[in-house]
Amino acid sequence: MRVLVVEDASRVAALLRRGLTEEGYAVDVAADGPTAVWQATESAYDAIVLDVMLPGCDGFEVCRRLRGAERWAPVLMLTARHEVADRVRGLDAGADDYLTKPFSFAELSARVRALIRRGAVARPVLLAAGDLRLDPASRRAWRGEVELALTARETALLELFLRHPGEVLSRTRILEHVWDFSFDGMSNVVDQYVGYLRRKIDRPFGRADLETLRGAGYRLRPPVG
Repeated sequence: MRVLVVEDASRVAALLRRGLTEEGYAVDVAADGPTAVWQATESAYDAIVLDVMLPGCDGFEVCRRLRGAERWAPVLMLTARHEVADRVRGLDAGADDYLTKPFSFAELSARVRALIRRGAVARPVLLAAGDLRLDPASRRAWRGEVELALTARETALLELFLRHPGEVLSRTRILEHVWDFSFDGMSNVVDQYVGYLRRKIDRPFGRADLETLRGAGYRLRPPVG
């Protein structure tokens, strides 16, 4: 198993390298953001231990660039910051786990093992189907270069379709994922909101990508080609 440690504090980097090496990992070290991006795009890693505060570009940007380049090695972010907003920012950038300094090496090692067991799973920062795109972190969506004005519920509905392009989603499944349990299966709220969404993502652009399959549900047609 190969691990990349991205840490600009040489003493911390050396401790992490020694500890992970003793546990049987092959360990590479990068001391700045651009080097980390280069190493992680040129080599395959089973996990990346990524500090937030780095020269060149910070850990958030490193993670964002790697996910943008479709590098899905699981990322454990390290930071001295305790604010919830920073943890959220790291996870939205594509990190898989977060560990606040100071930490015990035993905990870091356990988290790395857990991430490696999970494996490299594609989790793009941007969801897309053809020229329809959504940034779940910022809740912004586009059709081509045109930004779409969506409500929170319309955004959640679009996110569900973009996570399952080409898949038929029943009204019950949509209710379970986008609404709470206060809505019953007989409600027509799904049909209403699919209609609202169509009027924003399809009709102004002469498209009909959001399909109704009578008796089955709805499907976002995958892009052709």
